Amino acid sequence: MADPRFIHLRVHSEYSLLEGAVRLKKLPDLCTAKGMPAVALTDTNNLFAALEFSVGAAGAGIQPIIGCQVDLRVADPVPGERAKPPAPVVLLAQSEVGYEHLMKLNSCLYLRRDGELPHVTLDELEQHSDGVICLSGGPDGAVGRVLQQGNRGAAEAVMQRLAGIFDDRLYVELQRHPGENGLPENERLTERPFVEMAYAMGLPLVATNDVYFPKSDMYEAHDALICISEGAYVDQQEPRRRLTPQHYFKSPQEMATLFADLPEAIQNTVEIARRCAFMAYRRDPILPKFADDEVEELKRQSRAGLKDRLAVIPHAASVEEYEKRLEFELGIIEGMGFPGYFLIVADFIKWAKDQDIPVGPGRGSGAGSLVAYALTITDLDPLRYQLLFERFLNPERVSMPDFDIDFCMDRREEVIRYVQDKYGTDKVGQIITFGALLSKAAVRDVGRVLQMPYGQVDRLSKMIPVEGVKPVSIQKALIDEPRLREMAREEEVVDRLLTYGQQVEGLLRNASTHAAGVVIGDRPLDALVPLYQDPRSDMPATQFNMKWVEQAGLVKFDFLGLKTLTVIQYALDMIFKTGRDLHIAADGTELYQPAKGAENDVSHIPLDDEKSYKLYAAAKTVAVFQVESSGMMDALKRMKPTCIEDIVALVALYRPGPMENIPTYCEVKNGLKERESVHPLIDHILEETQGIIVYQEQVMQIAQVMAGYSLGGADLLRRAMGKKIKEAMDAERPKFEKGAAENGVEAKKASEVFDLLEKFANYGFNKSHAAAYAVVSYQTAWLKANHPVEFMAGVMNCDIHLTDKLGVFFEEVKKGLSLPWVPPCVNRSQAMFDVQDGALVYALGALKNVGVEAMKLVVDGRNDKPFVNLFDVARRVDLKRVGKRPLEMLARSGAFDQLDRNRRRVFESLDALVGYSAAIHEQRASAQVSLFGEAGDDLPEPRLSPVTDWLPAERLSEEFKAVGFYLSGHPLDDYMTALKRKGAMTLDDVLAKAQNGPCVVKMAGVVAGRQERKSARGNRFAFAQLSDPTGAYEVTLFSDTLEAARDHLETGSKVMVTVEATLESDQLKLLGRSVAPVDIAVADAVSMGLRIFVDEIEVVPHVASVLSRAADQLPKAGKGPIRICCLNAPGLPGEVDVALAREFPVTPEIKGAIKSLGGVLDVEEL
Repeated sequence: MADPRFIHLRVHSEYSLLEGAVRLKKLPDLCTAKGMPAVALTDTNNLFAALEFSVGAAGAGIQPIIGCQVDLRVADPVPGERAKPPAPVVLLAQSEVGYEHLMKLNSCLYLRRDGELPHVTLDELEQHSDGVICLSGGPDGAVGRVLQQGNRGAAEAVMQRLAGIFDDRLYVELQRHPGENGLPENERLTERPFVEMAYAMGLPLVATNDVYFPKSDMYEAHDALICISEGAYVDQQEPRRRLTPQHYFKSPQEMATLFADLPEAIQNTVEIARRCAFMAYRRDPILPKFADDEVEELKRQSRAGLKDRLAVIPHAASVEEYEKRLEFELGIIEGMGFPGYFLIVADFIKWAKDQDIPVGPGRGSGAGSLVAYALTITDLDPLRYQLLFERFLNPERVSMPDFDIDFCMDRREEVIRYVQDKYGTDKVGQIITFGALLSKAAVRDVGRVLQMPYGQVDRLSKMIPVEGVKPVSIQKALIDEPRLREMAREEEVVDRLLTYGQQVEGLLRNASTHAAGVVIGDRPLDALVPLYQDPRSDMPATQFNMKWVEQAGLVKFDFLGLKTLTVIQYALDMIFKTGRDLHIAADGTELYQPAKGAENDVSHIPLDDEKSYKLYAAAKTVAVFQVESSGMMDALKRMKPTCIEDIVALVALYRPGPMENIPTYCEVKNGLKERESVHPLIDHILEETQGIIVYQEQVMQIAQVMAGYSLGGADLLRRAMGKKIKEAMDAERPKFEKGAAENGVEAKKASEVFDLLEKFANYGFNKSHAAAYAVVSYQTAWLKANHPVEFMAGVMNCDIHLTDKLGVFFEEVKKGLSLPWVPPCVNRSQAMFDVQDGALVYALGALKNVGVEAMKLVVDGRNDKPFVNLFDVARRVDLKRVGKRPLEMLARSGAFDQLDRNRRRVFESLDALVGYSAAIHEQRASAQVSLFGEAGDDLPEPRLSPVTDWLPAERLSEEFKAVGFYLSGHPLDDYMTALKRKGAMTLDDVLAKAQNGPCVVKMAGVVAGRQERKSARGNRFAFAQLSDPTGAYEVTLFSDTLEAARDHLETGSKVMVTVEATLESDQLKLLGRSVAPVDIAVADAVSMGLRIFVDEIEVVPHVASVLSRAADQLPKAGKGPIRICCLNAPGLPGEVDVALAREFPVTPEIKGAIKSLGGVLDVEEL
């Protein structure tokens, strides 16, 4: 390649978030195409891509120059004045020392946490300048900004300061991005002063093109990207940031022509490239030293730990076999240099367990290690489950072990804080992750900045298909979706949107932190990687993502939060609160004989509990870990599990692909089908999975037994097969067939088995992971079967703010398990779900819009002394602090019913009660205490609103607003007799009927919500959520039905729907044919009138009030005669039967409302 004439020293990749559009992977190709042997990457205020760029460019034969554009504050803010915004300079790493300083400076950008935008100061720059080349920043840089303000002297002072810091490593940066009218104003105003300063100070010039996109034709799409970043519009007239079409990756010839009058500025780019002879490199894993002799310490802890384990567990093999396996693993761990890693993980897990923080039994392949089990890293005996160590740590393929650890989600942060305290906060950090602008988001964002109508953009976005969990690219969507192509042809703005969208999709949008990953270093992290600070986290994060932080030498530890562990702990706490041990049922019977020292350890419950497997077989697995879905429930009914191995297999099988083997597994297990033999040599390996290859470990064992592979070699074979590496498989086949032949297997059979392994290696699941999660599933099933109230309380506490889930769980409490329960009550409920006297007590904090903390104020005010009345609540709880909205929800839910059963009166008296409470608590706060009692005792109690209570239907409606579902009853309860007369079926009835095939049925329901959509053809359709006394369901309504039904589908309406019901994959699908109000639908099935029996005449006005309100609220309801029969009329002997002068609405709801009144003995139909 001829000597270069120009090197780009200012390039922004996609890691300049929502700003740069040069894709990092394509940067070397751009250099090659332009004949450029080197390039600098200078992303804005970060080194996110430094290592990735360095490795990628060098691998493509391009010299990487690591740099960054950082914002520099040249003067400290003057007190009382608004700080001037920092301005950029470009810094390039000249050497390894310079790279280390760049990492320090980039960490400074984020770790100061002073609420200002990321920046560095001149003092910080001076402190970290060795080995760094500085470009002055161009027209908008630290010097150029001052020049543009007309202050030449101040600009020269800044340049002098930079020269003092960098000496001959400072270059005066010139830029030319000419448009139709010549140079932009900022470049025109600054170029001559820059050149004069350079000559006067003896500083070299350098030319840069501020590169943001690869080609000039991307300018408009990039402009849209800038608008996305700044919340601006492409066509807006107000000032906003704008670049020019010249900010692209120009060729050396273009740059040389542009700066023909200043050739030295071009040549100096080459000079700088020659001076920057450093590239970032990969490091071997670096860990803090745990002990002076880590090998011996690991052996000591492992041997002692195994001895402790074997003292309390049933042995799956002889002690000698356990010890032999342990020594084998220790030898491999020592040989691979990983004792320290095991000790570090074991240490923080032991600490967590000592603090009673729930830790999962295992996750991933780590559960296959006996050393891990001995160290209590895992709680799964690998010999009991026939798990393979080589699946976790393969001596024939050196890679870091990787334990993924599940912790209770509520206390995971405590473990991370322990690690920070132990190793030093500067040596522990999280890992950055990046969110990309995927196709659907790109369409929405670009459509917004083009100011297109929301509905149109929404339709376009929804036309992009989704494969798996990600949308396909816009390019593929245009191929697969003809409607999208048609819209692009018909409307220029749509074509523009999709063109821009394709150019920006895949670019990075935002940075955040990895949900679980934590790195621990042996030195401050910023000596190894640059650091970032997510504003939502207290802990710094690495600027390199998970892949590249490991390449930089840091070891990742995964601290995962698993909600199920929190559920289990909540349930255990409830059990222990009663004074019972885990092995004692609520009725006092002993469930099992626990091992000494493990009485309350859920990891030691017996794995052969009959009640638990009956629960599985009946698919009563709502809230049971891993088996909650309807598909899993269906599989459980077919499988009828009888042992933990069945649950392990189901966890592994229930995935796309392997799922097709579930019927065979179930049929063989239950004796409905003969087990097929693959080959006598390996049939025993497949015995526990009914002759089917389910696990990756089985693939390894078959290769070992049939073809003589070592388990390490078998793992390499499994990997090659799973990744479909053709060259590797072509090399392995003859080796496999040769080994099989040596074991007496015919060539044809060996080839068939190899093909079988190849198929299942891709489908096979990690048995260690399946076993660990099956054990957690079993623990939840065991708790549900043996301690159901405590378990469901734990489940509901974990989802206390998710109303939809609470509705499902409460249905399970009431109907599925028939457990006793107590409604929300200020005198019995806690802020969280509780168990009292064997009943589940509904949580005050589970009500909508209240918050657990606000409800703790109520519970703390009650303490151990129940409230006497509403005024007592106001005196003991500062209701103003609780807030009116939460109090309204308490009133609506009936939480005050023990103090006043008239919910409407409580609701409408809240202002008075809050004012009364505030006055009392203000007096106490100001210490104005009476001589004769506590402050506030002399305040008069306010008068409560003199209103009649809500009708039963109104009470339920208000209750629904507070709870999110119906607790004390259902609005259709009073209609059930009339509905049956009209042939309507409940949800339960429909589910049973649909098992026999599609059917058309009538159903009644109360509307909970409705979402309308528009199809691609422009037709409207809707999903309506309804409920009846047996459960909740959803009905789909297409355009014709929707048009006729829309007025009846308001939230809270009671309707009768005619539906087509089908079962698809065990899910009930309901397609609406017609909708009518329930009162009209059952009008001819209800009584013509009512006879109301009361015990005394004083009740009659209350009856009259209900009838009058009904007449006002239900003007279209059918009317009929009303008779009142008073059994104890004063002064009159016997019964008095009187017909009212006019007719009133007669509906099941009215009948129920009257029947609920105090003093009403019965209501008969006429």
